[in-house]
Amino acid sequence: MSTLLYITAHPGNPEASYSLAAGEQFVQAYRESHPQDEVIHVDLYRRNIPYIDADVLEAWGKLQTGGTFNQLTVEQQQKVTQLNELLEEFVTADKYVFVTPMWNFSYPPVMKAYIDSFCVRAKTFKYTENGPVGLLKNKKAFHIQASGGVYSAGPVADRENGSRHLRTVLNFVGITDVDHLYIEGISSAGERAPQIKAEAIGQARTAAQNF
Repeated sequence: MSTLLYITAHPGNPEASYSLAAGEQFVQAYRESHPQDEVIHVDLYRRNIPYIDADVLEAWGKLQTGGTFNQLTVEQQQKVTQLNELLEEFVTADKYVFVTPMWNFSYPPVMKAYIDSFCVRAKTFKYTENGPVGLLKNKKAFHIQASGGVYSAGPVADRENGSRHLRTVLNFVGITDVDHLYIEGISSAGERAPQIKAEAIGQARTAAQNF
């Protein structure tokens, strides 16, 4: 049995969101084809995702220099605990599905905060004399991203900083099996918008069957 984290970074709903609509169908098809697997929904807009702020940095510093958890402030304890829980959940999973909209050429800030929670030295990567090495081996990821324009190829492809950054991060922690589904050109699609949505849902369901 494998564990799949279904990670959504969208404040909307599947009726209005193209990425969430495709993501929801991906999960449904995955459950149908992998009934023995566990699927955990990590809704980043409903989970408390602490930012790496002054409290967190001070707490980590205390712990790294021999301080105890009880010596941290209540707020520091809460943030460190939440970050540890997110990290443990991520590390113990086998597969990951990320669903994001493209906002200003990237993804929502909460997604970056989540990435910061699992990019942790000695947990998901380590430094060696030959450079950093990712520790999360034999795992796979799938990213569903919707955007108003077309950024996966063409004259503005260099402005795409969502899926490109996510792939870089995942590769860094050892996850090299990463695929993407781009749902693009929505803003200028006009009457074709429903067709784009339907095609994306079909592609998501097909990808899920072999994921």
